[in-house]
Amino acid sequence: MSEMQNLLAIANEVKEKHANFSISEVNDHCVRLAVFTGEYDWHHHPGSDELFIVLEGELLIDFKDKETAVLKANDSLLIPKGTVHRTRSYVRTVNLCVEHKQAKTVILEESPC
Repeated sequence: MSEMQNLLAIANEVKEKHANFSISEVNDHCVRLAVFTGEYDWHHHPGSDELFIVLEGELLIDFKDKETAVLKANDSLLIPKGTVHRTRSYVRTVNLCVEHKQAKTVILEESPC
């Protein structure tokens, strides 16, 4: 049995503008904690779904072919594998991300829009 973790206490220790790191593994999946302000590159994961769970702030998830999703604290959204997207935030945002441990991230060189 692993030790109990307080996610917001861990997040509050982050001083960087962008941090994303693994906090746990569940079977063949990884649970990552992200603390950031700004935007990430357009990308997709060809072999893994990605689940976002917002703990604090507001997470915007842009998609190539549909409207931007706006997630606030306690919201979650599943991004199916292969879906082109990017995350961004104008305020400090803390979220969990669950994906396959071996998930490949393919960064797009140009904006798909």
